[in-house]
Amino acid sequence: MRLLHGQASLITARAGRGIEVIAVSARRRDRQRDCDLSGLTWYDDPVAMARESSADVVVELIGGSDGVAKATVEAALGSGKHVVTANKALLAHHGPALARQAEASGLALAYEAAVAGGIPIIKTLREGMAANA
Repeated sequence: MRLLHGQASLITARAGRGIEVIAVSARRRDRQRDCDLSGLTWYDDPVAMARESSADVVVELIGGSDGVAKATVEAALGSGKHVVTANKALLAHHGPALARQAEASGLALAYEAAVAGGIPIIKTLREGMAANA
């Protein structure tokens, strides 16, 4: 959150639009955090957040290959939201199915940080392969 706020102008310049965090979900609402979450809509259930929030993009930071992480990503894609995840376990077990679900809906399933320690290899390969087509 601090990075998003601190680098807001750079993100906007590079992406052509800003990022606004509008909702959050975590196991413990009462936990002390090092960022200000006031003003955000709080969801006790991340799956409900993925379905119900007005977000364009859901960032999954739960972890694990099944359970809530998988249900949250599926709910987001099923609700027309793009997904960003670095969840290696989820992608290893369900990546092809989730990619098909995203592609069928014209959505992005972004997972660059889950591969090769965050080296931007996926983008490089995708763009290189497109150039060779």
